[in-house]
Amino acid sequence: MTTVLVLGGAGYIGSHMVDRLITKGYDVVVVDNLVTGHRKAINAKARFYEGDLRDKDFMRGVFKKEDKIEAVFHFAAFSIVPESMKKPLKYFDNNTYGMIALLEVMNEFNIKKIIFSSTAATYGNPEHVPIKETDPQNPINPYGASKLMMEKIMHWSDEAYGIKFVALRYFNVAGAKPDGSIGEDHHPETHLVPIILQVASGKRDKLYIFGDDYNTPDGTNVRDYVHPFDLADAHILALDYLNAGNPSDAFNLGSSTGFSNEEMLEAARDVTGKPIPAEVGPRRGGDPDTLIAASDKARKVLGWQPKFDDVHEMIKTAWNWTVKHPNGYDDRNDQDANH
Repeated sequence: MTTVLVLGGAGYIGSHMVDRLITKGYDVVVVDNLVTGHRKAINAKARFYEGDLRDKDFMRGVFKKEDKIEAVFHFAAFSIVPESMKKPLKYFDNNTYGMIALLEVMNEFNIKKIIFSSTAATYGNPEHVPIKETDPQNPINPYGASKLMMEKIMHWSDEAYGIKFVALRYFNVAGAKPDGSIGEDHHPETHLVPIILQVASGKRDKLYIFGDDYNTPDGTNVRDYVHPFDLADAHILALDYLNAGNPSDAFNLGSSTGFSNEEMLEAARDVTGKPIPAEVGPRRGGDPDTLIAASDKARKVLGWQPKFDDVHEMIKTAWNWTVKHPNGYDDRNDQDANH
C-alpha cells in the first residue's frame, strides 16, 4: 500500500482528495493548520497532524513518524484573489515560503515526488482562449504570482535535488461528494456556486453579478468549472505519471467548456427549483472576460477523463451538500479559536 501525504487535506479540494485516495486504497497522512480547513472534513481513515508546513521542526516530526511517505500532494495555500491584493505578504509567506520550507524538509527525508495544486491565475489575462500550458505566465495578482513562484521553485529543486513534480493548473472548482458528506464551506464564502446556493437556501437575499458588459455571449464572465473528484483523479494520475519515471511537467485541468455567470445561475435555478433573485452590479477589478483552460494535454498524457462534465450534475452535488449541511461543518466556534 502506497503512503502519501496530503497537505491542506482538511480544505475543500484537499478533503475530496483524501476521500478519493482512501477509496482507491492509498494509506493517507493529512497535515493541515485548520486556519481555513475543517477537522470534520477529514476522512476518519486518514492519520491527521495539526500544524503548519512552514514549521520545519513540525514537518520533520511528521516525516520521522510517517517514514513510509512516498509522495506529497500539496493543497495548503491561501487562494482568495481580492485578499491577496490587500495582503500580498500574507500570500508570499504562506504560499511561496511554505513551498521552500516543504521542499527543504522533503529533500532531507529523500522524498522525491510532489503533485502541486497550482492555478490558471498564473497566466493572468490570456492572449487567447482556450489557454494552453505553453502560453505566457504573467499573473495579475499576488495569489497568481505566489503560485507561479512555487512552480519555479519546484523546477529548480528538480534540477538541483531531483525532486520530481507535476503542477496542475485549474480555475474554478464546483460540486461536492455526491452523498453530501463533504463539501465546500468557506468563511466568508467567495465562490460563485456556493453563493448562488446560499441564495437558494435563504441564507442570502440575492446574488450580485459583477458586470454584464463583458465581451461574452450574455455579457457576464465566462469560466470553466471542474468537480473536486475529477481534480482528485487527475492528481492520482499525475502520481502514476511520476511513478512511471516521467519528467516533471505542468497540466491544465478544465472542462474545456466555458459557462457564464448567467448560465450558472440558470442551471442552479433548474437544479434547485428555486427562483434565486439576482442583481447586476459594477465590475470587479481584475476579472478577465473569459477564462477557459485547454485540457487536451492532461487528457492525452495523463489519460484524464472528467466524469462530471455537465454543470447541472456538478451543481446537483453542491446542492445536496448545502441541503444536508445548511451551516457547513458547524465548526465556526472551533475556527475562531484557531485565529
